[in-house]
Amino acid sequence: MTERKGKAMLRRFAATLALAAGLGSLAMPAAQADEPHFVLISHAPDSDSWWNTIKNAIKQADEDFDVETDYRNPPNGDIADMARLIEQAAAHNYDGVATTIADFDVLKSAIGKVTEKKIPLVTLNSGTEEQSAKLGAIMHVGQPEFVAGQAAGEKAKAAGVKSFVCVNHYATNAASFERCRGFAEAIGVDFKTSTIDSGTDPTEIQSKVSAYLRNHPNTDAILTLGPLSAAPTLKAVQQMGLAGKIRFYTFDFSEDIAAGIRAGTIQFAIDQQPYLQGYIPVAVLAIVKKEHTTDPKKIRQILEANPKFKQRLDTYGLQPSYGPRDIRSGPGFITKENIDKVVKYAGQYR
Repeated sequence: MTERKGKAMLRRFAATLALAAGLGSLAMPAAQADEPHFVLISHAPDSDSWWNTIKNAIKQADEDFDVETDYRNPPNGDIADMARLIEQAAAHNYDGVATTIADFDVLKSAIGKVTEKKIPLVTLNSGTEEQSAKLGAIMHVGQPEFVAGQAAGEKAKAAGVKSFVCVNHYATNAASFERCRGFAEAIGVDFKTSTIDSGTDPTEIQSKVSAYLRNHPNTDAILTLGPLSAAPTLKAVQQMGLAGKIRFYTFDFSEDIAAGIRAGTIQFAIDQQPYLQGYIPVAVLAIVKKEHTTDPKKIRQILEANPKFKQRLDTYGLQPSYGPRDIRSGPGFITKENIDKVVKYAGQYR
């Protein structure tokens, strides 16, 4: 090795270290030059196991479309930390960015740094289709929250439910209230007086739910917004002797929720098919990169025709719905009738 070459290599090494230090948690090995490199950023804390399905979907989409995607999230679910991750992603110049819209007002500036650099953007999971369009995303992949809550509420109304409590464990996400509002409007009550901000600590959730039910003994039903609030709410219901006596509905799925459905404690889970929220954003970004198009209609046609994607849908029993611009992953409903098929892939691909 010559002295000149040695110094040049040292300079490159130093530059690499400086870049890694500047990116903090976003530092990663360089991708292959011919392999598109994306990042998917969520608002979920490390403790939220529901996102494992999305992580698995990302890996399979990477395999199917020959791309590489990093998954990033704020460990404690702090939205300000999430905003910094998005800013770092913009600075890193990924080939594409997918992100949740956990808080439109907090995140819009950070997301703006992505679109200002002409980096393709797809939004997923939380947030609305309208917010996605305002942020300049190519499309939104998720479950319209009001529509899902309303569909659940209509089923509850048919079962005779006239009052409920919505246990909201992520009240910092404005879109979460749309689930409560949709359910409330379907049964004809005020969602604000029927919703509690439970926080994310399981002990606190159980305590708040128990207190609400003691103070409102005529409550017909409970609606939880995911496994994080469903598990401690189940404990509250069981300890109060209300299992099977009060109707229980929840969003999303977990082992605890599956056990509740089989036991008859939970009547149904509202299934937003999270696998699709991990797979489709990566697939869309891959199509954008390889086909040089941001036309949602063309992207959808290419995606629907992809044999690997079709095989994934068939294997896991998934069914997206397609709008003119966006792709909806739900709602579907998990009941005693179809739970066995869902459980087969639960926690992995369902």
